[in-house]
Amino acid sequence: MDNVCVAGFGEVMLRLSPEGKLRFSQSFPGRIEAIFGGGEANVCVSLAQFGMRSRYLTALPKANPIVDAFIAEMRGLGVDTERIVRTDGGRLGIYFAEPGSNQRGSAVVYDRAGSAVSETGPDGYDFDAMLDGVTWLHLSGITPSLTEKAYLSTLALAEKASACGIKISCDLNFRKKLWKWRAGTEPKKLAADCMGRIVPLADVIIGNEEDAADVFGIHAADTSVESGRINVSAYRNVALALSERFPKASHVAITLRESHSADHNNWGAMLYEAASGNASFAPLSADGTYAPYEIRSIVDRLGGGDSFCAGLIYALNTEEYSDPAKAAAFAVAASCLKHSIYGDYNRCTVGEVVSLMSGNASGRVKR
Repeated sequence: MDNVCVAGFGEVMLRLSPEGKLRFSQSFPGRIEAIFGGGEANVCVSLAQFGMRSRYLTALPKANPIVDAFIAEMRGLGVDTERIVRTDGGRLGIYFAEPGSNQRGSAVVYDRAGSAVSETGPDGYDFDAMLDGVTWLHLSGITPSLTEKAYLSTLALAEKASACGIKISCDLNFRKKLWKWRAGTEPKKLAADCMGRIVPLADVIIGNEEDAADVFGIHAADTSVESGRINVSAYRNVALALSERFPKASHVAITLRESHSADHNNWGAMLYEAASGNASFAPLSADGTYAPYEIRSIVDRLGGGDSFCAGLIYALNTEEYSDPAKAAAFAVAASCLKHSIYGDYNRCTVGEVVSLMSGNASGRVKR
């Protein structure tokens, strides 16, 4: 594991949230909580918490004390920030996150137009320096959804990494509020066009229960995500279809969230191995059947998918957990624990993940 270095490229934002379960209308003017978050940054932090070397790649504005605070935080968490590009223009994006409760869902409002990442094209990066010593690159569908420049930078970095023999994981991560930078093109069509050039370079494809449908029109039979009804067995065929369309991918992972309310979700996943055609579901009951974690008092679900990505990357790069069944179990357990942690980052250890994998889910005090 010492020779593994995972880089994540994407946008980080300042996250502003009301205290507790308050709504926006109850909080402004008033007190709000400010933290940092962003898909690829979340993955890098998780991996650093697991003891794996990680490097965060992005573009951020110069002479900005808020950006300086973010970089200092990342360094303090063990993430390499030396290849972050500091730009003369652009800004730090912001997103407002209103927590849901019971039958009221969470809400996100973006204020990220003009961010440094969205305004930096391929010529603004030194890809050789960014990838020096890197063995694995993690990307998502969020960054290319921002602007054409951000898309072209993501694509160029992926092409460079692929040419260098660096493994690539790509989280489809479709956001319907984004993908609006090409006038006259629907977001799903734009996502399909752009991700259709990035995903063929990926060795590991990751998505949630609806990403494949939203981006590539590959649907799971007898499934209604909006009503929380998931036909788990149908996702093997979804993964098979993705694998056939993108043959470079050795693995396809799909997280399976059944949302009963904002506070109660069932959580599991499937990992498909292209070479064998086998699909490993996790978690499993004592008799070997799929039995998702029942998370009944969610603290914060934002970053849940990123924590799954980090858990999967860690497992696939660690001999002890690289078997598909173990990798799926590790990734799901890691992301289950993230739901108990406030903020975008998953601040749990390998030992805590392994404990949950082993069935220690009682939450008892450790004395």
